[in-house]
Amino acid sequence: MVKPSRSYRVFQGVNGVVLTLVVLVTLYPFVNILARSFSGERQIRAGEVTLLPKGFNLTTYEIVFQDSMFWRNYGNTVLYTVVATAVAMVLTTCYAYVLSKKHLKGRGLLVGIAVFTMFFTGGLIPNYVLVSNLGLKNTIWAIALPNAISVFNLLVMKAFFESLPGELEEAAQIDGLSTYGILLRIVLPLSKAVVATMVLFYSVSFWNSWFSAFLYLDSSELMPVTVYLRNLISGATTGGNAGAADAQLSQVGANIQAVTIVLTSLPILCVYPFVQRYFVSGVMLGAVKG
Repeated sequence: MVKPSRSYRVFQGVNGVVLTLVVLVTLYPFVNILARSFSGERQIRAGEVTLLPKGFNLTTYEIVFQDSMFWRNYGNTVLYTVVATAVAMVLTTCYAYVLSKKHLKGRGLLVGIAVFTMFFTGGLIPNYVLVSNLGLKNTIWAIALPNAISVFNLLVMKAFFESLPGELEEAAQIDGLSTYGILLRIVLPLSKAVVATMVLFYSVSFWNSWFSAFLYLDSSELMPVTVYLRNLISGATTGGNAGAADAQLSQVGANIQAVTIVLTSLPILCVYPFVQRYFVSGVMLGAVKG
Protein backbone atom coordinates (compact mmCIF):
# COMPACT_ATOMS: atom_id res chain seq x y z
CA MET A 1 0.00 0.00 0.00
CA VAL A 2 1.41 3.38 -1.05
CA LYS A 3 1.80 5.79 1.82
CA PRO A 4 0.02 9.12 1.17
CA SER A 5 2.38 12.02 0.58
CA ARG A 6 2.62 14.91 3.00
CA SER A 7 0.95 17.30 0.56
CA TYR A 8 -1.96 14.91 0.12
CA ARG A 9 -2.42 14.61 3.89
CA VAL A 10 -2.41 18.41 4.15
CA PHE A 11 -5.02 18.55 1.40
CA GLN A 12 -7.18 16.03 3.23
CA GLY A 13 -6.94 18.01 6.45
CA VAL A 14 -7.80 21.32 4.81
CA ASN A 15 -10.60 19.70 2.84
CA GLY A 16 -12.03 18.18 6.01
CA VAL A 17 -11.94 21.52 7.85
CA VAL A 18 -13.57 23.40 4.97
CA LEU A 19 -16.33 20.83 4.53
CA THR A 20 -16.98 20.80 8.28
CA LEU A 21 -17.38 24.59 8.24
CA VAL A 22 -19.74 24.34 5.28
CA VAL A 23 -21.87 21.78 7.13
CA LEU A 24 -21.99 23.97 10.26
CA VAL A 25 -22.97 27.06 8.27
CA THR A 26 -25.67 25.06 6.49
CA LEU A 27 -27.06 23.54 9.68
CA TYR A 28 -27.13 26.77 11.70
CA PRO A 29 -30.36 28.21 10.19
CA PHE A 30 -32.19 24.91 10.74
CA VAL A 31 -31.05 24.62 14.35
CA ASN A 32 -31.91 28.27 14.98
CA ILE A 33 -35.42 27.83 13.56
CA LEU A 34 -35.95 24.71 15.69
CA ALA A 35 -34.77 26.59 18.80
CA ARG A 36 -37.07 29.55 18.04
CA SER A 37 -40.06 27.25 17.70
CA PHE A 38 -39.60 26.14 21.34
CA SER A 39 -38.67 29.53 22.80
CA GLY A 40 -40.65 32.15 24.67
CA GLU A 41 -42.02 35.33 23.18
CA ARG A 42 -39.77 37.75 25.11
CA GLN A 43 -36.56 35.90 24.24
CA ILE A 44 -37.51 35.72 20.55
CA ARG A 45 -38.34 39.41 20.28
CA ALA A 46 -35.14 40.29 22.14
CA GLY A 47 -33.05 38.26 19.71
CA GLU A 48 -31.61 36.05 22.44
CA VAL A 49 -32.30 32.71 20.73
CA THR A 50 -29.40 31.20 18.80
CA LEU A 51 -28.78 27.43 18.98
CA LEU A 52 -30.71 26.50 22.11
CA PRO A 53 -34.30 27.35 23.11
CA LYS A 54 -34.72 30.04 25.76
CA GLY A 55 -37.85 30.48 27.81
CA PHE A 56 -39.00 27.02 26.76
CA ASN A 57 -42.57 27.26 25.48
CA LEU A 58 -44.93 24.86 23.68
CA THR A 59 -47.90 27.20 23.34
CA THR A 60 -47.92 27.38 19.56
CA TYR A 61 -47.40 23.64 19.14
CA GLU A 62 -50.27 22.96 21.58
CA ILE A 63 -52.61 25.32 19.73
CA VAL A 64 -51.79 23.72 16.40
CA PHE A 65 -51.89 20.09 17.56
CA GLN A 66 -55.15 20.46 19.50
CA ASP A 67 -56.97 21.72 16.43
CA SER A 68 -58.73 18.89 14.58
CA MET A 69 -58.66 20.94 11.39
CA PHE A 70 -54.85 20.84 11.45
CA TRP A 71 -54.84 17.04 11.33
CA ARG A 72 -57.48 16.97 8.62
CA ASN A 73 -55.49 19.42 6.51
CA TYR A 74 -52.31 17.48 7.22
CA GLY A 75 -53.97 14.33 5.92
CA ASN A 76 -55.07 16.28 2.83
CA THR A 77 -51.47 17.31 2.24
CA VAL A 78 -50.26 13.72 2.41
CA LEU A 79 -53.01 12.59 0.02
CA TYR A 80 -52.42 15.45 -2.43
CA THR A 81 -48.67 14.90 -2.40
CA VAL A 82 -48.87 11.14 -2.99
CA VAL A 83 -51.48 11.33 -5.76
CA ALA A 84 -50.00 14.38 -7.50
CA THR A 85 -46.49 12.93 -7.39
CA ALA A 86 -47.70 9.61 -8.82
CA VAL A 87 -49.53 11.39 -11.67
CA ALA A 88 -46.54 13.64 -12.34
CA MET A 89 -44.08 10.74 -12.42
CA VAL A 90 -46.20 8.69 -14.83
CA LEU A 91 -46.68 11.60 -17.24
CA THR A 92 -43.11 12.89 -16.98
CA THR A 93 -41.56 9.44 -17.40
CA CYS A 94 -43.67 8.56 -20.44
CA TYR A 95 -43.11 11.95 -22.07
CA ALA A 96 -39.37 11.89 -21.39
CA TYR A 97 -39.01 8.34 -22.71
CA VAL A 98 -40.74 9.33 -25.94
CA LEU A 99 -38.57 12.42 -26.36
CA SER A 100 -35.41 10.37 -25.84
CA LYS A 101 -36.03 8.48 -29.11
CA LYS A 102 -34.13 10.38 -31.78
CA HIS A 103 -35.81 8.46 -34.59
CA LEU A 104 -39.27 9.62 -33.49
CA LYS A 105 -41.08 11.70 -36.12
CA GLY A 106 -42.14 15.08 -34.78
CA ARG A 107 -39.71 14.82 -31.87
CA GLY A 108 -38.51 18.40 -32.37
CA LEU A 109 -42.09 19.69 -32.23
CA LEU A 110 -42.80 17.82 -29.00
CA VAL A 111 -39.63 19.18 -27.42
CA GLY A 112 -40.51 22.67 -28.62
CA ILE A 113 -44.00 22.46 -27.10
CA ALA A 114 -42.51 21.48 -23.75
CA VAL A 115 -39.81 24.17 -23.79
CA PHE A 116 -42.33 26.83 -24.89
CA THR A 117 -44.29 26.38 -21.67
CA MET A 118 -41.17 27.21 -19.63
CA PHE A 119 -41.26 30.79 -20.89
CA PHE A 120 -44.92 31.44 -21.70
CA THR A 121 -48.04 30.61 -19.71
CA GLY A 122 -51.72 31.32 -20.16
CA GLY A 123 -51.87 33.52 -17.08
CA LEU A 124 -53.70 33.23 -13.78
CA ILE A 125 -57.21 34.12 -14.97
CA PRO A 126 -57.25 31.83 -18.04
CA ASN A 127 -55.93 28.97 -15.90
CA TYR A 128 -58.64 29.57 -13.31
CA VAL A 129 -61.34 29.66 -16.00
CA LEU A 130 -59.99 26.47 -17.57
CA VAL A 131 -59.90 24.57 -14.28
CA SER A 132 -63.41 25.78 -13.44
CA ASN A 133 -64.87 24.85 -16.85
CA LEU A 134 -63.31 21.39 -16.64
CA GLY A 135 -65.10 20.83 -13.33
CA LEU A 136 -61.88 20.37 -11.40
CA LYS A 137 -62.55 22.97 -8.67
CA ASN A 138 -62.78 21.58 -5.15
CA THR A 139 -61.22 18.29 -6.23
CA ILE A 140 -57.78 16.79 -5.84
CA TRP A 141 -57.27 17.04 -9.60
CA ALA A 142 -57.15 20.83 -9.38
CA ILE A 143 -53.91 20.33 -7.43
CA ALA A 144 -52.47 17.40 -9.36
CA LEU A 145 -53.20 18.04 -13.04
CA PRO A 146 -52.30 21.71 -13.73
CA ASN A 147 -48.76 21.17 -12.36
CA ALA A 148 -48.34 17.56 -13.43
CA ILE A 149 -45.27 18.06 -15.62
CA SER A 150 -42.26 20.18 -14.72
CA VAL A 151 -40.37 20.89 -17.93
CA PHE A 152 -37.08 21.05 -16.05
CA ASN A 153 -37.65 17.57 -14.61
CA LEU A 154 -38.80 16.38 -18.02
CA LEU A 155 -35.59 17.50 -19.71
CA VAL A 156 -33.46 15.94 -16.96
CA MET A 157 -35.18 12.57 -17.40
CA LYS A 158 -34.96 12.87 -21.18
CA ALA A 159 -31.20 13.44 -21.00
CA PHE A 160 -30.82 10.46 -18.66
CA PHE A 161 -32.79 8.12 -20.93
CA GLU A 162 -30.69 9.25 -23.89
CA SER A 163 -27.54 8.26 -22.00
CA LEU A 164 -28.67 4.62 -21.68
CA PRO A 165 -27.01 2.30 -24.23
CA GLY A 166 -29.27 1.52 -27.17
CA GLU A 167 -27.90 -2.02 -27.23
CA LEU A 168 -29.94 -2.85 -24.11
CA GLU A 169 -33.22 -2.03 -25.81
CA GLU A 170 -32.19 -3.75 -29.03
CA ALA A 171 -31.44 -6.94 -27.10
CA ALA A 172 -34.79 -6.67 -25.32
CA GLN A 173 -36.59 -6.27 -28.66
CA ILE A 174 -34.89 -9.41 -29.97
CA ASP A 175 -36.13 -11.23 -26.87
CA GLY A 176 -39.68 -10.17 -27.75
CA LEU A 177 -40.34 -7.33 -25.31
CA SER A 178 -42.79 -4.62 -26.39
CA THR A 179 -42.14 -0.90 -25.97
CA TYR A 180 -43.92 -0.87 -22.61
CA GLY A 181 -42.09 -4.00 -21.55
CA ILE A 182 -38.74 -2.39 -22.35
CA LEU A 183 -39.68 0.71 -20.37
CA LEU A 184 -40.94 -1.20 -17.33
CA ARG A 185 -38.46 -4.09 -17.23
CA ILE A 186 -35.27 -2.60 -18.67
CA VAL A 187 -35.24 1.21 -18.59
CA LEU A 188 -36.89 1.98 -15.24
CA PRO A 189 -34.87 -0.55 -13.19
CA LEU A 190 -31.72 1.13 -14.54
CA SER A 191 -33.13 4.57 -13.80
CA LYS A 192 -33.63 4.31 -10.05
CA ALA A 193 -31.36 7.28 -9.38
CA VAL A 194 -33.15 9.74 -11.66
CA VAL A 195 -36.59 8.40 -10.71
CA ALA A 196 -35.85 8.80 -7.00
CA THR A 197 -34.56 12.32 -7.62
CA MET A 198 -37.65 13.30 -9.59
CA VAL A 199 -39.93 11.80 -6.93
CA LEU A 200 -38.17 13.94 -4.32
CA PHE A 201 -38.40 17.09 -6.48
CA TYR A 202 -42.10 16.61 -7.18
CA SER A 203 -42.91 15.62 -3.59
CA VAL A 204 -41.24 18.70 -2.16
CA SER A 205 -42.97 20.91 -4.73
CA PHE A 206 -46.46 19.54 -4.02
CA TRP A 207 -45.90 19.36 -0.27
CA ASN A 208 -44.92 23.03 -0.04
CA SER A 209 -47.49 24.27 -2.56
CA TRP A 210 -50.33 26.37 -1.19
CA PHE A 211 -51.37 28.82 -3.89
CA SER A 212 -53.12 26.27 -6.11
CA ALA A 213 -55.18 25.05 -3.17
CA PHE A 214 -55.87 28.62 -2.08
CA LEU A 215 -57.07 29.39 -5.61
CA TYR A 216 -59.06 26.29 -6.56
CA LEU A 217 -60.39 24.94 -3.24
CA ASP A 218 -63.23 26.71 -1.41
CA SER A 219 -63.81 24.53 1.65
CA SER A 220 -61.43 24.70 4.59
CA GLU A 221 -61.83 20.92 5.00
CA LEU A 222 -60.19 20.42 1.60
CA MET A 223 -57.21 22.68 2.24
CA PRO A 224 -53.65 21.35 2.69
CA VAL A 225 -51.74 22.09 5.85
CA THR A 226 -49.73 24.85 4.17
CA VAL A 227 -52.90 26.92 3.77
CA TYR A 228 -53.89 26.17 7.36
CA LEU A 229 -50.54 27.40 8.63
CA ARG A 230 -50.70 30.44 6.35
CA ASN A 231 -54.06 31.37 7.85
CA LEU A 232 -52.65 30.83 11.33
CA ILE A 233 -49.77 33.17 10.56
CA SER A 234 -52.17 35.74 9.12
CA GLY A 235 -54.41 35.56 12.17
CA ALA A 236 -51.52 35.89 14.62
CA THR A 237 -50.04 38.80 12.68
CA THR A 238 -53.38 40.60 12.43
CA GLY A 239 -54.02 40.13 16.13
CA GLY A 240 -50.58 41.47 16.99
CA ASN A 241 -51.00 44.47 14.74
CA ALA A 242 -54.38 45.23 16.30
CA GLY A 243 -52.75 45.50 19.71
CA ALA A 244 -54.15 42.31 21.14
CA ALA A 245 -53.20 41.87 24.78
CA ASP A 246 -53.75 38.15 24.92
CA ALA A 247 -50.46 36.50 25.98
CA GLN A 248 -51.22 33.31 24.11
CA LEU A 249 -51.81 35.16 20.84
CA SER A 250 -48.60 37.13 21.36
CA GLN A 251 -46.66 33.91 21.84
CA VAL A 252 -48.15 32.47 18.65
CA GLY A 253 -47.28 35.62 16.75
CA ALA A 254 -43.69 35.46 18.00
CA ASN A 255 -42.75 31.97 16.86
CA ILE A 256 -45.45 30.88 14.41
CA GLN A 257 -43.07 31.20 11.46
CA ALA A 258 -40.55 28.90 13.12
CA VAL A 259 -43.24 26.36 14.03
CA THR A 260 -44.56 26.52 10.47
CA ILE A 261 -41.15 25.77 8.99
CA VAL A 262 -40.56 22.87 11.38
CA LEU A 263 -43.95 21.26 10.76
CA THR A 264 -43.77 21.54 6.97
CA SER A 265 -40.11 20.54 6.65
CA LEU A 266 -39.99 17.60 9.05
CA PRO A 267 -41.67 14.98 6.80
CA ILE A 268 -39.43 15.84 3.84
CA LEU A 269 -36.34 15.73 6.07
CA CYS A 270 -37.38 12.27 7.26
CA VAL A 271 -37.85 10.98 3.70
CA TYR A 272 -34.72 12.56 2.22
CA PRO A 273 -32.12 10.17 3.73
CA PHE A 274 -33.86 7.19 2.13
CA VAL A 275 -33.75 8.86 -1.30
CA GLN A 276 -30.25 10.30 -0.98
CA ARG A 277 -28.53 6.96 -1.53
CA TYR A 278 -29.84 6.79 -5.08
CA PHE A 279 -28.23 10.08 -6.07
CA VAL A 280 -24.73 8.66 -6.20
CA SER A 281 -25.43 5.06 -7.13
CA GLY A 282 -23.74 3.67 -10.22
CA VAL A 283 -26.85 2.68 -12.15
CA MET A 284 -24.96 1.58 -15.26
CA LEU A 285 -22.12 -0.27 -13.53
CA GLY A 286 -21.73 -3.58 -15.32
CA ALA A 287 -24.84 -3.09 -17.49
CA VAL A 288 -22.92 -3.25 -20.75
CA LYS A 289 -19.71 -5.18 -21.26
CA GLY A 290 -17.30 -4.97 -24.15
